[in-house]
Amino acid sequence: MQKTLLRYIWTHTRPQQSWILFIVALSMIPYFLAFDLPKQIINGPIQGEGFEDLNATQNFLDFSFNIPLIDQPLAFDGFPLDRMQTLVALSGVFLLLVIINGGFKYYINTYKGRLGERLLRRIRFELFDRVLRFPPRYVKSLNGAEIASMVKDEVEPFGGFTGDAFVQPALLGGQALAALVFIILQNFWLGMVAAFMVAIQVIIIPKMRRRLIELGRQRQITARRLAGKVSEVVEGLGTIHAYDTSNYERADVASRLGEIFRIRYDLYQWKFLVKFLNNFLSQLTPFLFYLIGGYLTLRGTLDVGQLVAVINAYKDLPGPLKELIDWDQARQDVQVKYEQVVENFEIEDMIPVGLHALTRENSHPKGEALQAAAVSVNDDSGAKVVDHVTMKVERGESVAMIDHIGRGAEAMAEALGRVTWPSSGRVCLGETDIRELPESVTGRYISYVSTDSYFFHGTLLDNLVYGLKHAPVNKIEYTGKDARQRLWEVREAKLAGNPHLDIRASWVDYTSAALGGGTKEDLKKSLLAALDVVQLTDDILELALHSTIDPKEDPKFAARVVEMRHALRERMQELGMDTLVVPFEPHAYNSEATVAENLLFGATLETLSAESELLSSEHFYAALRKVGLQRTFVEIGRTVAKNLVEIFGGLPADHPFFRQVTSLSAEDITYYQSLLQRRSEPKPANFRLSDPDKAFIRLTLEYVEPRYRLGILTTELQDKIVGSRELFYTELPSHLRDLVERYDPDKYVSVATLRENIVFGKLSNRNADGVAELRALASKVSQELGFSDQLVRAGLDYDIGAGGRRLTPIQRRKLNLARALLRRSDYYVFNKPLPGLERHAQEEIVQNVLAFLRQQENDPAVIWVLSNISLSRLFDRVVMFDSGAILEEGSYETLEQESGTFKALVA
Repeated sequence: MQKTLLRYIWTHTRPQQSWILFIVALSMIPYFLAFDLPKQIINGPIQGEGFEDLNATQNFLDFSFNIPLIDQPLAFDGFPLDRMQTLVALSGVFLLLVIINGGFKYYINTYKGRLGERLLRRIRFELFDRVLRFPPRYVKSLNGAEIASMVKDEVEPFGGFTGDAFVQPALLGGQALAALVFIILQNFWLGMVAAFMVAIQVIIIPKMRRRLIELGRQRQITARRLAGKVSEVVEGLGTIHAYDTSNYERADVASRLGEIFRIRYDLYQWKFLVKFLNNFLSQLTPFLFYLIGGYLTLRGTLDVGQLVAVINAYKDLPGPLKELIDWDQARQDVQVKYEQVVENFEIEDMIPVGLHALTRENSHPKGEALQAAAVSVNDDSGAKVVDHVTMKVERGESVAMIDHIGRGAEAMAEALGRVTWPSSGRVCLGETDIRELPESVTGRYISYVSTDSYFFHGTLLDNLVYGLKHAPVNKIEYTGKDARQRLWEVREAKLAGNPHLDIRASWVDYTSAALGGGTKEDLKKSLLAALDVVQLTDDILELALHSTIDPKEDPKFAARVVEMRHALRERMQELGMDTLVVPFEPHAYNSEATVAENLLFGATLETLSAESELLSSEHFYAALRKVGLQRTFVEIGRTVAKNLVEIFGGLPADHPFFRQVTSLSAEDITYYQSLLQRRSEPKPANFRLSDPDKAFIRLTLEYVEPRYRLGILTTELQDKIVGSRELFYTELPSHLRDLVERYDPDKYVSVATLRENIVFGKLSNRNADGVAELRALASKVSQELGFSDQLVRAGLDYDIGAGGRRLTPIQRRKLNLARALLRRSDYYVFNKPLPGLERHAQEEIVQNVLAFLRQQENDPAVIWVLSNISLSRLFDRVVMFDSGAILEEGSYETLEQESGTFKALVA
């Protein structure tokens, strides 16, 4: 990057800057003419100079000049106009000049804005590109929030300054010079006064503003560090709460804010001092003009028209002059910011640009060995963790690396995966150092997986296929308006120095999938197999079953869910397992569902609570009264409250009994206890519900007989609730009916989860093993219907959140491993990818992975750093490190028989 911002701007915008400077020079002609015109209007038609006779006329637009190399002059006599006509004509010319000057300003400003935005786009992309090329040692010390702040906010002023970098001094300097020359032409002494005041402003004000620039630099640095600290706190909230250091962090941030306040306060004080002095000098000059100009006018050496023209010209002088001084301050300010940005992004030993070149085809010859030649690796503290190691891994070989003392195996795996650069020696693919190979080779032929995994915000599927997005595979053919829009995007990207690759094109390379021949079906096959290998399929099915879908967006899938619902119900009846689930039936009471679900016979869009729109509406209770259930529900709620208070009253809030009644807390029990202590009086038939009565009704609505077992829901009452369903629903106003989605055995319930839609009922509490039996049966039925793949697809659409935080740590590690297995590579480097898994599960996954990779036609090699040493028996060769050097290597059987150290580790 260039050392100065002006040079950077000129390098990348030279043709555009040259064009706009030409336009600026052209605009000076009407700008200067506009100064002289007021004098002509005042001295001519207004004061009558040249119109002493009543019928006198003046030639308008007359001119005469000689053309070079031609003897005959070019002349025009103009139009003869009387005094009034001349006034109108000159005023019209003045208005025309105003329009022309405004047009020039409009064109110049819009052109500058477009130019600035293009360069801002260029520099932001260049900084982002440099982030991708940072060396590994530097990446570990980066603060992501500070880098993001620089790319997003700190370069923002560069865009605004780009358009002004050369145009503004030319434009403003030209305007100020035109005004000053005009004043001198009218009167020498007034011109000298104006020139002297201009010199003072140009010399003093910039010097005073240097302090502003330094304060601005300090403000930028402290604000950037504050952003980094806030990001750090957000990332470490769990640690902060665990160690009770929230007040320490508050003190830290408060101190940083205090420092920013001090800098900003000093900045404001100095800024307004400079502004005061600048304004004073600007107003002092008109005072001198009125005094000296008035004196000269009274003496007769300066006419009124000239004085008015001088004052009018000076009126346009302070503006450009002030803006020119502001431009110089902005120049110094952005230069300081630019130097800070360059300091953070001009890193030694950056990855060369050519290694990141876009490559669509796999160009590296296959069959070459991955080898380390005298490799040494230092950690961040400078300590040597790998000491002069030489090893070679052939294609098709499986190698287990283990550590006896130190972390040499882990560091060696990082070097083989090009995550760490050796401090000495070379890691080669064939005979070529992998640091010299493009990422299109190393990033495709070597797959590296470690404990540290990062996932981008998106779905599970997005992150699984992320390793297949090397280059656009299929272009999109645009037509009509979309084609014109795409052409504009390409042209602007080229002008801004950005790549014009289409992010909307298909980037997933099916030919790189682990299994198959390069079709979409082959990718699907590889994906499902990889999920099974890492034992993640069941997790994804659970995520799918707990998710909701909009049937309007995917009606075919919703229809398949309903089909699965009926098939599962039929299979349960065939096997005599229909008692596992109590289904929702239009003319039957579901004993396992709440009273509210049975009365509404549907799912509500929001949870039923006192604050919900449904239960806070008087229409709801009026409908209850209409169907004759209002008084009954109040009495049932009172009975339930009495029993709950008797059972749970006085128990602590964390008592396990409350887990059995998930909708009630200790505070609720206390509340109902206070309601029951109030005196209950007989009420007339048309009594108005009180708030306590509504509270009792809400308790009734949550009642489930098998859960509470109070025996208060008689068969007659259940039949009455079922019989009141339709009347109750129709009595609700339309806006409340819209809050309820009625159950229909042949329709998908959009507010329910996939699991609830498939089961379409409530699991019976009579069978302790009902959940496991139902899951096994549903799995079998879904496979028979070919629906399990669609469920997995629904699970793959699950949004995993920022960094995959919506997944458990174990799920993230399995997903990280599956992402690498999904794509075909020649070398797989697994650096303790499954910490935290229990030994049996870890052994199964390692066996699955090795078996899966042996199915690939390219015969890949596997290098696995093991935390469970006993698993090394599954590999062809074992390499044991001790203090960064290879202690022993050989087959598992050989080391177990001949090496006491290895045998002790396995034991």
